[in-house]
Amino acid sequence: MAGKSQTAYVCASCGAHHTQWQGRCGACGEWNSLSQLRLGSAPSPKVGFEGVPAAARKLSEVQAESANRLATGFGELDRVLGGGLVAGSVVLIGGDPGAGKSTLLLQVCAAVSAEVPVLYVTGEESLEQLALRSKRLRLPAGNLEAAAETRAEVVADLIDQRKPRLVVLDSVQVLQLESVEGTPGSLSQVRETAAYFTRLAKSSGAVVVLVGHVTKEGHLAGPKVLEHMIDCFLMLDNPAGSRYRTLRGVKNRFGAVNELGVFAMTERGMREVANPSAIFLQRGKVESPGSVATVIWEGTRPILVEIQALVNEVQGGYARRVAVGLDQQRLAMHLAVLHRHCGVQLADQDVFANVVGGVRIAETGGDLALLLAVLSSLRDRPLPRQLIVFGELGLTGEVRPVPNGQERLREASKHGFKIAIAPHDNRPRETIAGMAVHGVKNLSAALEAVASL
Repeated sequence: MAGKSQTAYVCASCGAHHTQWQGRCGACGEWNSLSQLRLGSAPSPKVGFEGVPAAARKLSEVQAESANRLATGFGELDRVLGGGLVAGSVVLIGGDPGAGKSTLLLQVCAAVSAEVPVLYVTGEESLEQLALRSKRLRLPAGNLEAAAETRAEVVADLIDQRKPRLVVLDSVQVLQLESVEGTPGSLSQVRETAAYFTRLAKSSGAVVVLVGHVTKEGHLAGPKVLEHMIDCFLMLDNPAGSRYRTLRGVKNRFGAVNELGVFAMTERGMREVANPSAIFLQRGKVESPGSVATVIWEGTRPILVEIQALVNEVQGGYARRVAVGLDQQRLAMHLAVLHRHCGVQLADQDVFANVVGGVRIAETGGDLALLLAVLSSLRDRPLPRQLIVFGELGLTGEVRPVPNGQERLREASKHGFKIAIAPHDNRPRETIAGMAVHGVKNLSAALEAVASL
């Protein structure tokens, strides 16, 4: 039986709680973002909670065994998860409509169902539609159990009866608890439903995968606290006009954060791309000004990408600074460093920067490559195609070392790059066959190295 419920008001932007409604959130300052939430109204799942007394143990007495991982059949997905699905964990995967969330998870369920029991619960499609999609993808789904259901209590009963090792709930925005007020997709329903299945996963040992929608701003729909409840949060991105999809680990209690997996959408569903550098470096055969290759570090591996820049005279008004796949504020900061320490004035020039392939660079290893691409476009001088550049740029003009510099150079060498401009402290301890590495300490030294090529 549910206890006496209490009412709180939760901010959809930051998840802050308020005792009464107000027009503006006192924590983040957003207007009209508070929604009513009933507290204490959601029942606990039947599995493993009733009649269990509270207990505490010394942490030193707990047998710490390695996590039991369940392989998904996709090496790229296992990489992002940290080695596979962990028993009793809750995974949330979000993405734009049409990104391929349901397709990828249906393929995973079909592959895993050959080894262990799997339950796929859809609240947005009928079982006939799900069967048609499975047939179109030619999936071996003979052992896969599916249900079209939106009532959380009914789904919990199915899990109790079938004892699946993997449960996919597509999606969390359509599920509802009968004991919680609000329509499916409301803040109260999404929060309490996610908490309900999180408790169920921890008690039953089943892996629960929740599918989540995103807002028009690209953020996960629902209360912010939803991301704190779960163990792993993945975002599936689909760059406009591209058949490639990138899966990034935003949160992971069992693996590296910001790990990146790359997939290709085909007629037979999602196919993993084992060598992402090969697709992100599909450069033209003719050398063009404003283009340079760099190597970034994503999770546990290096990836080669191309940075392009275009510098053009201002046609009227103020000079524009536009960055796609890069931090726009960081671009403006580096242009100021270029002016202060190298005397290059760009106040009367528009500067546009882009990372080819729809990749977003979140680290600082691409700073030096970005500025060299800008200078290449400004001076209309192409950089050598066999040149790779990486390094962090400081405000004083110094080129700072980046993590895993040796591995970045080796990855570039594998893809045929012969010349490298890297931070002085990232110089290889041993000579890399076929590669000349120029170690630079500041931006001026980097420009001198480019001039000597």
